[in-house]
Amino acid sequence: MPHLNHNLQKLVAVATKAERLGIGLMSGTSLDGLDIALCRFSGSGFNTRVKLLEFTTMPYVDEFKNEVRQVFSRKTVDLEKLTLLNAYIGNFHGDLVLGCLKAWKIDAQQVDFITSHGQTIYHAPKRQHQHTNYPNATLQIGDGDHLAVKTGILTISDFRQKHLAAGGEGAPLALYGDVILGNKPGEDRVLLNIGGIANLTYLPANGDNSQILCTDVGPGNTLLDAACKEYFNKPYDEDGLIASSGQVDEVLLQALLDHPFFTDTVPKTTGPEVFNLAYVAGARQASQTQNIDLPDLIATLSAFTATAIANLIKLNYSGLSLKLFVSGGGYYNAHTMRYLQKLLPNAAISGTSDLGINPDAKEAILFALLGNEALCGEPMTIGDNPAVLMGKLSFPV
Repeated sequence: MPHLNHNLQKLVAVATKAERLGIGLMSGTSLDGLDIALCRFSGSGFNTRVKLLEFTTMPYVDEFKNEVRQVFSRKTVDLEKLTLLNAYIGNFHGDLVLGCLKAWKIDAQQVDFITSHGQTIYHAPKRQHQHTNYPNATLQIGDGDHLAVKTGILTISDFRQKHLAAGGEGAPLALYGDVILGNKPGEDRVLLNIGGIANLTYLPANGDNSQILCTDVGPGNTLLDAACKEYFNKPYDEDGLIASSGQVDEVLLQALLDHPFFTDTVPKTTGPEVFNLAYVAGARQASQTQNIDLPDLIATLSAFTATAIANLIKLNYSGLSLKLFVSGGGYYNAHTMRYLQKLLPNAAISGTSDLGINPDAKEAILFALLGNEALCGEPMTIGDNPAVLMGKLSFPV
């Protein structure tokens, strides 16, 4: 047998361990901070067992957010700034991981791998960019080699490119983890994540993988957060208090829903490149609601999030007794959740904590799970979704 270099020897050793200690990193389009989940794994695929050992969100300071916003969801950016941020974010996330490990009193050498989502800069599915000769595309920065060298830990990153290469849109990747962790025979379930963009996974009671659907739904918190920052100097609508003080403007709501994304076939993806304050301004102009009271605007944007979710569910799963398990920041927006329950009166809606999954940590856990699959799993066939193992390996040395 040919000699394997020490990196490959360690890779084989990690992949064949009975248990693995992995860290999942998630930095979403809301730019609120880096979610860091320390998990213990055994098995893979449907035999995966995962336990969340530690979790925290390391908030981003305004200076960092402003730096990223210079290249975020913009067609034209400073190429030098983009290049610098790619390396900087990899190192910065590495520092945050090391800080957490120190606080948790865990030696970095005990951790088998880090799974990094990186920072999405631009999401461009073909249905959105409309350039005939170009495929679906997306870009995440925060280089994995920098993370690996900074922490001394094997790093798996850049997951979305394999999904694209195999014919997907690069999102939502929650599908694979949701299927592994969320299935229950006899229950029709929807695992709904309301982050910057809302996405859901439908898991049928009969366990038929061909019926599973994972798709983006529309804006989650992205419009609400942007409007709160713009008009109230707040990063988000805490507990939905601003929205609860206003009234939903039905004319504006219908104008917001008047976009081809909402009638396009599923599965589909989108991002802040489409749903942003310019989009809201266009809807206000079309509906002649430029003078709307600001609390009413926030209430309407909250209703927009809930209505887009409810419309997709009613269109595809009318008549089913669904159980909805919600995660992400939107779960804590009381106005959005009340509006969603009103639109789906027959659905049982609760947090993913009812599944034993911390709603704040879910996406970081799911990316850690994708890392575990990259090390010791096999491609999963789920309907027409790409059956691939995702992620690029970066060794510390």
